[in-house]
Amino acid sequence: MSHSTANSPPTFPTEAFDRLLPWAFSEDEGHGDITSIATIPEGAVGRANLLCKQSGVIAGLPLVERVFRHRGSHPSIELLWTEGDDVDAGEVLMTLHGSLQAMLVCERILLNFLQRLSGIATVAREYAQALEGGNTRILDTRKTMPGYRALDKYAVAVGGGTNHRMGLYDMVLIKDNHAAACGSVRAAVEKVHARYAGQYTVEAEVRTLDELRSLLDAPVDIILLDNMDDATLKEAVALARREAPRLKLEASGNMDLARAKRIQDFGLDFISVGALTHSVKALDISLDIMGENSK
Repeated sequence: MSHSTANSPPTFPTEAFDRLLPWAFSEDEGHGDITSIATIPEGAVGRANLLCKQSGVIAGLPLVERVFRHRGSHPSIELLWTEGDDVDAGEVLMTLHGSLQAMLVCERILLNFLQRLSGIATVAREYAQALEGGNTRILDTRKTMPGYRALDKYAVAVGGGTNHRMGLYDMVLIKDNHAAACGSVRAAVEKVHARYAGQYTVEAEVRTLDELRSLLDAPVDIILLDNMDDATLKEAVALARREAPRLKLEASGNMDLARAKRIQDFGLDFISVGALTHSVKALDISLDIMGENSK
């Protein structure tokens, strides 16, 4: 797992973003923006503001220039805010000056990306600030928009959250279905150890105290305490801290901001929240044309 915060923003995932752009333009522009072609002269230029209409954390500013570049347009861009900034409603994020047709073709594409990423960063910041001052960190999950994995996780990090594994390939996570297929979670852990022997970080999910006890001396690095009620979760943390203090502990399942605040003093290392990415509300941002040939 990596750890990034708003104070040390991660690198924007340009390669992942650039792979999405052809599909984005293909589905939206198709054979041409027939409305703009009919209403705006091809050579018309003007100015536009990118306006934040809702308070939140801004993530994705580097993508704006890349969207225009993909379209073959190179407007002048004046950035007024920095990636990861908390911005109030009514603030102008940047000003653009260039082809009006290009602005209108690119408008919805860049806003779709920017609004989603900023929405994720805003929620991640809420969770990170709620746990500020303690030792428990907020994790994201693999519950991301298909194709958007790197972008969604980037936005979590911009907001101050911590990225869990990127996919199935970079960390072992033994879940209930792996345990069921092997007969027990302990058996699954032993098979993983026999195959990889320390090659990867190993995390195993448990749902009961008995399953937890079975792993206290097992070759595992992190225990995921899944879908436990508060009382059981607190008991599980105490048990693991007493019997196997080397283990890192993560809680997940039915997690919202109120519960994260409630359990932050239990002694957990991580709280994972699927809602950071799977049901995020887009931040309200607009692109407003200020007029043709405006100065």
